[in-house]
Amino acid sequence: MSRHVVATVAEIPPGRRKLVMVKGRPIAIFNLDGDFFGLFNLCPHQGGSLCDGIVTGLLQSSEPGVFSYSRKGEIVRCPWHGWEFDIRTGKSYCDPSRIRTRAYQVDTAAGATLIEGPYVAETVSVRVEEDYVVIDA
Repeated sequence: MSRHVVATVAEIPPGRRKLVMVKGRPIAIFNLDGDFFGLFNLCPHQGGSLCDGIVTGLLQSSEPGVFSYSRKGEIVRCPWHGWEFDIRTGKSYCDPSRIRTRAYQVDTAAGATLIEGPYVAETVSVRVEEDYVVIDA
């Protein structure tokens, strides 16, 4: 598996998302409070774009008339037919044992660790000996 630089951290602020292409595959990158997650962008039902879906939370009921809302901003709903997926895992809340969208591992890395850049300056070591500056060349 190879690594691909797809965006700067600033391009996807917390609560936002971005659609990227990696090896011809559409991948939706989501930023959940500084943690990044990637999902295959096509809903397994009929191919709706998950990146265009509504990001919401999880509404659960323990009994009729009693509801709780949790995991705000961690569920994406397909814009075509409303199928819901956990942004962190890709699992569906329609049928989590059978239906899911592929989740991709997403990390952040400092630019200097990824690429040195095309220009490298020649350096020399410098040290101070009493009152003199000495350069090793």
